[in-house]
Amino acid sequence: MTQRIEKHGLQVDKILVDFIEGEALNGIDVDAEQFWAGLSDLAHTFGPKNRALLAEREEIQSKIDAWHKDHKAGGDTRDGYFEFLREIGYLLPEGDSFQIETQNVDPEIATVPGPQLVVPVTNARFALNAANARWGSLYDGFYGTDAMGSLPPKGPYDKGRGARVVARARVFLDDVFPINGTSHADARRYHVQDGALLVDDLPLADPEKFVGYQGHPKAPDAVILRNNGLHVELVFDRTHVIGSRDQAGLADVVMESALSAIMDCEDSVACVDAEDKVVAYSNWLGLMRGDLEETFEKGGTQVTRRLNADRSYTAPDGFELTLKGRALLWVRNVGHLMTNPAVLDRDGAEIFEGLMDALCTVALAMHDLKRDSGNSVHGSVYVVKPKMHGPAEVAFSDEIFAKVEDILGLPRNTVKIGIMDEERRTSANLKECIRAAKARVAFINTGFLDRTGDEIHTSMEAGPFSRKDFIKRKAWIGAYENLNVDIGLECGLQGKAQIGKGMWAMPDMMASMLEQKIEHPKAGANCAWVPSPTAATLHAMHYHMIDVLKAQDRIKANGRRANVQTLLEIPLAKYARWNAEQIQREVENNAQGILGYVVRWIDQGVGCSKVPDINDIGLMEDRATCRISSQALANWLHHGVVTEDQVRAAMEKMAEVVDRQNEGDNLYRKMAPGFDTIAYQAACDLVFKGREQPSGYTEPVLHARRLELKASVA
Repeated sequence: MTQRIEKHGLQVDKILVDFIEGEALNGIDVDAEQFWAGLSDLAHTFGPKNRALLAEREEIQSKIDAWHKDHKAGGDTRDGYFEFLREIGYLLPEGDSFQIETQNVDPEIATVPGPQLVVPVTNARFALNAANARWGSLYDGFYGTDAMGSLPPKGPYDKGRGARVVARARVFLDDVFPINGTSHADARRYHVQDGALLVDDLPLADPEKFVGYQGHPKAPDAVILRNNGLHVELVFDRTHVIGSRDQAGLADVVMESALSAIMDCEDSVACVDAEDKVVAYSNWLGLMRGDLEETFEKGGTQVTRRLNADRSYTAPDGFELTLKGRALLWVRNVGHLMTNPAVLDRDGAEIFEGLMDALCTVALAMHDLKRDSGNSVHGSVYVVKPKMHGPAEVAFSDEIFAKVEDILGLPRNTVKIGIMDEERRTSANLKECIRAAKARVAFINTGFLDRTGDEIHTSMEAGPFSRKDFIKRKAWIGAYENLNVDIGLECGLQGKAQIGKGMWAMPDMMASMLEQKIEHPKAGANCAWVPSPTAATLHAMHYHMIDVLKAQDRIKANGRRANVQTLLEIPLAKYARWNAEQIQREVENNAQGILGYVVRWIDQGVGCSKVPDINDIGLMEDRATCRISSQALANWLHHGVVTEDQVRAAMEKMAEVVDRQNEGDNLYRKMAPGFDTIAYQAACDLVFKGREQPSGYTEPVLHARRLELKASVA
């Protein structure tokens, strides 16, 4: 039975009260009365506004459903469709030009392009890994992945592969930091003379790229180079297993990698009650205080992981150069939809989780604002706000954070927000969404996964959609990706904010990532998501190859590359001439992805998993990918492409496959042969009740079923 304590008209779970009053508020200038009075004000003043915005979503959706039912014979570009969207307030007039006014933004966000990580904040080890991924070994990235075309052999260190790694890294150094008259591959000595780096007594082609060193200038322990704002450290150690065999003693090439990381309280976590929320908040608190640590066993040894310190060098002028040792951290709050039983309002209803997140995560970040060398050097708090539908919802978020600043006594616009451009109504009105938060926006980002899920749900009644791989080939996706950059640049985000691209979802396929993800910086994105610290190190190479700021200048000079009409083309399967085998494979692939993700979410509270697809390729799955798969199946069911019996048979077949794939997990609970577990029922709910879910979101089903599971084992 949940113990609750009354706080200013709220009934608060004792677990949350103990955390807030016993840990969170210690050391900041906010007392318990101030905090709880503020949360009560948020819940009772902003709660009704939140409900009204959700009601507006449903009203607009019902009108779109009705319109499509009345126009079954037509297509998405038929006469009257866009006029209809304008009439119902879905597509709004675009206002005059403007520039964002965001101030006090840290350079990792404003001026230096680079990779970005997203990790579940509930996992302290992952959170620390991400924060420490500011720097990573290029040698390790090449050796331990398929980045050079093949995976490393099992067993001890392979000297031949190691030699190929060293050669490949030197090719990178020659490309980015060329030497006048020689190659890094032939270099025997690096030393510093009169403030300049000499390699075999020859200078760099661009001497300004040398920015510091460690150790003695005649034989430095490390040399630090800079290109396009990103740093690369050459580590020299003739006693090292690699350095001892290197003619220059070069033991490693360390890349500045994940410039920023998002600590996620949303899609990659499973937080359904106060117990879960306190885990998330506690880890965020540790990151903001700088004292988070995690002890675990690795290779039979106990290892304690902590946040890395800053890095110190001697600059060419002899003064000290200090570089950040950790990624700049954002925190992603939940969207406007969900409530949480951690806090009940005066009427006994759960308060909106987004309101709770706003006050709690910003209050916890105040610990960082008190530190000299913490997360933000400009006194800002960075919050990603996801799943907003249109400018009114962005304006509501701006209003929420202004209220939070007032409650906590923070200067206006201390809180910077990231706008996830992942819902169709936001994409269609992106300029006005940015305008609604023009004094605090520091990030816009395309999220293809959620955006596709919303695309399907919004136009559910229009007809059967294409298969998932083919949806990505339709014209709308190019318009979506291009307009995000184009409009961001129009609104003055260059030099003030991040314009981001979405996740590389295949963490084991680094060779393909190296080949393909360079398109993100080429497209003008000054950050892009990667699935691991190693991926961040490899992706950092792209930002040395591409000067993103120059790419943005070229894009900006040529104007918009797409229009809203193309953006809103619905990716229907206009011919739908699939054979039975193609249909079955699509259904089974979707079913496997849903089951593989949901079973861990419900049974183990794991919000983000690497799930093998039907081809045994490990894919990163979170609620966004689950949203696509469940909405795709719901769409095909609704339009008679498949029958309920077909889908149920596929679900049972793939449940057996998922059971086999998880045989090595001692915590795993099999779904077959009974097909009656809570996790299996949750997966079925997402499909067979998919059309009923608000905006096609998975959260209502997952939260309800996870709470059911937790109650059953309490």
